[in-house]
Amino acid sequence: MTDNHKNAHPTLTGAEILWATLVGEGVSTVFGYPGGAILPAYDALRKFPIHHVLTRHEQGAAHMADGYARASGKVGVAIATSGPGATNLVTGIATAMIDSIPIVCITGQVSSKVLGSDAFQEIDITGITLPITKHNFVATRAEEIAPMIREAFQIAQSGRPGPVLVDITKDAQQGTAIFNFDDAAPAAFRPHPMLRAESAEMNRAIELMRSSKRPVILAGHGITLSGAEQEVLKFAERYQVPVATTLLGLGAFPASHPLALGMMGMHGESWVNHAIQKADLLLAFGMRFDDRVTGNLASYAPNAKKIHIEIDPSEINKNVKVDVALIGDLKEVLRTMEPLIAAPSYEQASDRHTTAEWLREIRAMKGDAAVRDIINLPDNGHLYAAHVINDIWQEAKAAGRLDKTIIATDVGQHQMWEAQYYKHEDPRTLITSGGLGTMGYALPAAIGAKIAQPDYDVWCIAGDGGFQMTASELSTIQQEGLHINVAVINNGFLGMVRQWQEAFYDKNYACSPILSPDFVKLADAHGIPGAHVVERKDVTPTVTKAREGSTPFVINFSVEKEDGVYPMIAPGAALHEMVRRPQKDPLVETAEDE
Repeated sequence: MTDNHKNAHPTLTGAEILWATLVGEGVSTVFGYPGGAILPAYDALRKFPIHHVLTRHEQGAAHMADGYARASGKVGVAIATSGPGATNLVTGIATAMIDSIPIVCITGQVSSKVLGSDAFQEIDITGITLPITKHNFVATRAEEIAPMIREAFQIAQSGRPGPVLVDITKDAQQGTAIFNFDDAAPAAFRPHPMLRAESAEMNRAIELMRSSKRPVILAGHGITLSGAEQEVLKFAERYQVPVATTLLGLGAFPASHPLALGMMGMHGESWVNHAIQKADLLLAFGMRFDDRVTGNLASYAPNAKKIHIEIDPSEINKNVKVDVALIGDLKEVLRTMEPLIAAPSYEQASDRHTTAEWLREIRAMKGDAAVRDIINLPDNGHLYAAHVINDIWQEAKAAGRLDKTIIATDVGQHQMWEAQYYKHEDPRTLITSGGLGTMGYALPAAIGAKIAQPDYDVWCIAGDGGFQMTASELSTIQQEGLHINVAVINNGFLGMVRQWQEAFYDKNYACSPILSPDFVKLADAHGIPGAHVVERKDVTPTVTKAREGSTPFVINFSVEKEDGVYPMIAPGAALHEMVRRPQKDPLVETAEDE
């Protein structure tokens, strides 16, 4: 080996190779918590231009990496030590797996000489996480680290995104090897051989579109993952197809657009679910027909042909049998489809139907359901969570900050109210746990989102239950000097559990009432200002104060205790068989705004 070669490709410790590889992958921030098995890496960190965010719990690190990835579109990175440090990442990894979020988790491991001996803090983290990662690795030698990290990044981002774990033994971190970033590059990613739009299937899809009179686009999270927002917008406008959205698809299609229907599914808008049930064609764009979207599969969209555009072949016909499957990246498929649809044989076809009558029918259903705007309701002395969500949205809109505001929600009633009453116009502005439904997600995810988008207003909206699961991350916010605003929707219950107990368990509120600390005093203990709000008139001024300030701010909203989220589809019911808000209830079901 020549001296020039040595200079070009230095010999580094495995710990140094780890950080050098992350720098090469464009990583500037990681989220983690040190411990014995990962200490060599932490010792080497000072030599590299990477900012480390010290979390208060490893679960927070995984959620922060997840929130960072959702807000930025980049790979988020979490670091933990072996044993309990690694296992504390598991819930966050599972959250990212089900929602297709690209994160790389790096864990320390005991030295290779004692692997399998039940050494102190040894655990088989790759075995534990095998079902909830796209792939995972164990590095036992320094020279394995760079290739594994680079391949982990490729796997996390390619195809359908997801989490990857790299477990690195302590002796691999302490050993040395020649570092060559370019030589460590993985083989070029090769899409699944089915990942292309076959011409026969494409022609079949176009024929179904041609004969459709009542089409609906089902807009999922895959639109944002593909970066296909403009293609979907162009498609919907050109062919005047209304667009229904999944929870994770919110923001992929502008909520104010005339063709936007709103959210579908268990707590979706009533007219959206009715439109899906009456449709003769469903165009599923980057969504997976999960149970919260379909209701009872036996009665789901019974008269509709179904076209499914999906990058993951395993999702095709998994839940809903479709008539046409176009397997591939959504943006690429739509770009391939567009000139074929635009051909004279389609555009000038005598049997091509317009959707004007269909759109009028949907508008009529919408008008029947959205009787009044919630902001026009008289103040009857009660503060409802829907008021709070609506007013946070209205305040952001009035300030001209809708496109620069990110909402990170926890899971439960407030999450569904956010989806109903906050109108997302832009992608990556709603950060929420969809498939796993992870309580405690909002606060750490908001931290990741704020670091990813420091110029954005970031709100953590959480229930009093979920907030207490990760409230310790308030200290992370303070230590990092982050201006994140927290809205605690405090109803004294585990709200969605209570609603189910009311509806299906004869109001047996077993273990759902929850005692909480004084959240404003708790914030103050962390050095963060806050305020209590109990009346509607105080919502907007307090929200404005929080947004315009320069420090984090916690608002405890004391809302109506036994309010419910409506509409609601009971377990086993059809999509159109919705439980509606009781007539005596002072709130309408949705926030329809003029």
